[in-house]
Amino acid sequence: MGIIRTKELVYEYIRRDEEGNVEGITTAVDKVNLDVQAGEFIAILGHNGSGKSTLAKHINAILNPTEGTVWVDGMDTAEEEHIWDIRQRAGMVFQNPDNQIIGQVVEEDVGFGPENMGVPTKEIWERVEESLRAVGMYEYRRHSPNKLSGGQKQRVSIAGVLAMHPKCIVLDEPTAMLDPKGRKEVIRAVRGLNQVEGITVVLITHYMEEIIHADRVFVMDNGRIAMEGTPREIFSQVERLKALRLDVPQVTLLAHELREKGVRLPEGILTVEELADALAFLAEG
Repeated sequence: MGIIRTKELVYEYIRRDEEGNVEGITTAVDKVNLDVQAGEFIAILGHNGSGKSTLAKHINAILNPTEGTVWVDGMDTAEEEHIWDIRQRAGMVFQNPDNQIIGQVVEEDVGFGPENMGVPTKEIWERVEESLRAVGMYEYRRHSPNKLSGGQKQRVSIAGVLAMHPKCIVLDEPTAMLDPKGRKEVIRAVRGLNQVEGITVVLITHYMEEIIHADRVFVMDNGRIAMEGTPREIFSQVERLKALRLDVPQVTLLAHELREKGVRLPEGILTVEELADALAFLAEG
């Protein structure tokens, strides 16, 4: 069993009127099966309302399944005695960093989680330093979070989760409120945690360029897994992605359109460098 596993996961939102009577039921997650191995970088894509954020909240036991089961590090999220341990194993980072940052100074904020866990003071400061260095924010340790940019705040949020020594970090659209520079900063930090620290990453996003370095990609639609594969396998299906109301990276779309015009390019080009190399190869040929 992987570090995160879901079996036939179903989650229903129940709408009630002012008197508490059921008005309707929306199935946000519909029979989803996932098996994420320790150390993997998984991306979950989908348009708004596809169910991806609802799925993410199950990994941290914020939500419990209507049907089916979710296991985190072998623990069933529906069993209350495991909730504290599950939330230590799987840290959660949300869209808006201002909702997660509570300290007046960066290093105090990062140390808040370990302090609540009862970690000895000396070790807390060691974790704070290690976590801030991991996300490239150590030089800002004595700054007020209010003085930081959106990307910097989000990296502090990630450091705060990292200081709790999770095995897995779930990021629910962490760059949705950031500008392009901030988005790059955060994704670079996340990749570093996965590659250098070996932390399992589950990234929920609708920005296609953020997933090109993922090990596997799941595309959700109407609460179900509509596509699954490597980034290259997913981006080789441009028309299918368009049908699911998703964009593709500009370079992938350009390569796709050139292929349709008869240029002999490989499918699923992910980066500008790959496109340049492929065109150079054709020119030499």
